[in-house]
Amino acid sequence: MSEILLNIAAFILVIGILVTFHEFGHFWVARRCGVKVLRFSIGFGKPIYTWHGADGVEYVLASIPLGGYVKMLDERNDAVDDADLPYSFNQKSLWARIAIVAAGPIFNFILAIVVYWSIFMIGTEGLKPVVAEVTASSIAMQAGVQQGDEILAVDGEDVQTWEIAGLNLIAAVVEGQSVTEIAVKDANGENQLRKLVLQGVSVDFSKVSVISKLGIKPQLPVWPAIIDKVIEGEAADIAGLMRGDEVLMADNQPINDWRDWVGQVQKKPRETMSLTVFRADQELQLSITPGMKSHNEVQYGYVGAVALPPPAVPAELKAVVQYSFLAAWGKAAKKTWQISNLTLRMLGKMLVGEASVKNISGPLTIAQYAGRSASIGLIQFLSFLAIVSISLGVLNLLPIPVLDGGHLLYYLVELIKGSPVSEKIQLFGQQMGMLALGALMLLALYNDVMRLL
Repeated sequence: MSEILLNIAAFILVIGILVTFHEFGHFWVARRCGVKVLRFSIGFGKPIYTWHGADGVEYVLASIPLGGYVKMLDERNDAVDDADLPYSFNQKSLWARIAIVAAGPIFNFILAIVVYWSIFMIGTEGLKPVVAEVTASSIAMQAGVQQGDEILAVDGEDVQTWEIAGLNLIAAVVEGQSVTEIAVKDANGENQLRKLVLQGVSVDFSKVSVISKLGIKPQLPVWPAIIDKVIEGEAADIAGLMRGDEVLMADNQPINDWRDWVGQVQKKPRETMSLTVFRADQELQLSITPGMKSHNEVQYGYVGAVALPPPAVPAELKAVVQYSFLAAWGKAAKKTWQISNLTLRMLGKMLVGEASVKNISGPLTIAQYAGRSASIGLIQFLSFLAIVSISLGVLNLLPIPVLDGGHLLYYLVELIKGSPVSEKIQLFGQQMGMLALGALMLLALYNDVMRLL
C-alpha cells in the first residue's frame, strides 16, 4: 500500500511540475505578446482551488491532474469588446501566435536542460564501462571486444559510465548507422579501436538492452545471493527458504551472485529445481518450483524472494560524472537534444513498424517509474523528470490537431498560402486529432495493464 501511495504522490508531483512549466510557457509568451489571459488552469475538471490575481487572471487548480490549459481572449470562442480587440489572440500577428503556441513544448525542453544542468553540477556516480564477458559469435566478439576492455568513447564522444555508453549505442542503432566505432583501453592498458557492425540490430529495446544485443556483459559489483525477505505464499516460502539463506547451487550450477540466481530462476518457470543453500553454518538441500510471469510476451520464472540491498560500488568500478558551471550547460543541452532526437526517431520507427508500439507507456507505467525513482534518490527522480519533460515536449510538437504541433502545422499552411486554414478543415482536423490521440492513450493504457499483468 505504501508503494502505491508513493507512486501516486510521485506521479502527481511529476505531472504537476511538467504541466505547470508547459502551460507557463504559453502564459508567459502570450503576456509578452500583449494577449489578455483569462484563465491559467493546472488540471482539468472540477476546480479544487481558484483565486484571482491582481493581473486579472483566474488561476485554477483542478481535480484531474493529467494536463492543463491557458485560456486567452479570442474572438473565435467568446464575444470580445471593441476595446479589448487588440488583446485578442486571433488578432495577433502570425509570428506572435506561432511563438505563443510553440512556447509550451519549448519550456519543457528548457526544464529538461535546467534539470540536467543541476544533475551535472551536483555530480552523479555510475559504473565504469568495463567488459566482464563477451558472448561467442556476437557482434562484439567479431569486432574484437575482449574481457577487461574499458570503453572510453563511442563515435568519438567520451563516455564515463555504462549509462552514457548505452545511450550513445542506442542512438547509433536508432539513427541507422551501419557501423559504430568504440575506443577502448584493453586489459594491458593500451588504447584500441573496435568497429561494431550494427546491421540487423533491432531497435526494440523492451526485452533486451542494446549492450546485451551486441554481446557484451558489463562488469558489475558482486551481489551475494543472500535472501533478505521471502514473500508469504510464493514459491520461495513454499520451498522453505528463509531470511539470511545464501543460495550456493541451483540444479548443480554454481551461483556466484544474486544475478546468477535470478537468471537461473527466470529460465525455469514452473520447473522444479534443486537448491543448495547455506544456513546457520550448514548446507541444506531444498527443491523449488518457480512460478511464471510474462512481460512483452516473454515468460519467465519468479520465486518471491527479495535480495539484500546491492553492495557499494568498489572504487575501481566507480565513475563520477560532474562538470563545471559552464560545461554543465553545454552537456545538459546536448543530452536534451540527444534524447529528443532519439525519442522522435523511435516514434518514427514505430510508425513504420520497425519498432514495437509496446515501448509506448501510459500513466500507470509513468506513476510506477516516478515512485521507483523517487524512492531511489533525488538524482534518479530528477533524471526521470527530465526524460518525461522531453517526451512531453516532443509529443506536443507532433503535427496532430488538438496538440501544439497541429496548431503550428495550420500556421505553417497559413504562412505559405497567405490566409488561415478554413474553420471547416480545422474542425475536421480536430475531430481526427481527437481520435488519434484517444487511440494513442488507449494503446498506452493497454500496454500499462499488460505490464502489470
